[in-house]
Amino acid sequence: MDLSADATLPFARDVVFRAYRDDLVACVEFLPNIRRIDVESRKEEGGRTEIVNEWHGGGDIPAAARVVLSESMLSWTDYASWDESSWTCDWRIETHSFREAVDCRGKNRFVEIDGGTRLEIRGRLEIDASKVKGVPKLLSKSVSKTVEDFLVKKITPNLLSVSEGLRRYLEKKK
Repeated sequence: MDLSADATLPFARDVVFRAYRDDLVACVEFLPNIRRIDVESRKEEGGRTEIVNEWHGGGDIPAAARVVLSESMLSWTDYASWDESSWTCDWRIETHSFREAVDCRGKNRFVEIDGGTRLEIRGRLEIDASKVKGVPKLLSKSVSKTVEDFLVKKITPNLLSVSEGLRRYLEKKK
């Protein structure tokens, strides 16, 4: 299932691109659904930067609900390849729960527009419920589709909230 979200930020493309790439950890205070982001690795070579971040969600989830949801259900690893020459970021997310059943990847484009930058987030989320223990093979396609629909509806606003958090961070920094 396709993921798609666009956000416009009133800052120059290079400022938005570099802040998203380099200052994401500092933006956490503006991300209500994120408790923290840990930078696992960073490698720079030429105009490319490879970054692995571990995200810890659950910021606005009530404490009682977090008791039921394990840490792994609220965490994921983000593998990002940033290319400053094309103003793009290729990414892949590895969930910490049901890792073998989830494939999520995409590309962000930072497009210069009049008065700022349009961040275009495009991706694909695929769930293979047949790889989840306890899901009957007969129902796996139906379950996969239902879970994909649900998650895309949850993920899209979160993608936009990261852009909003970045905007608030840049306004504060200005």
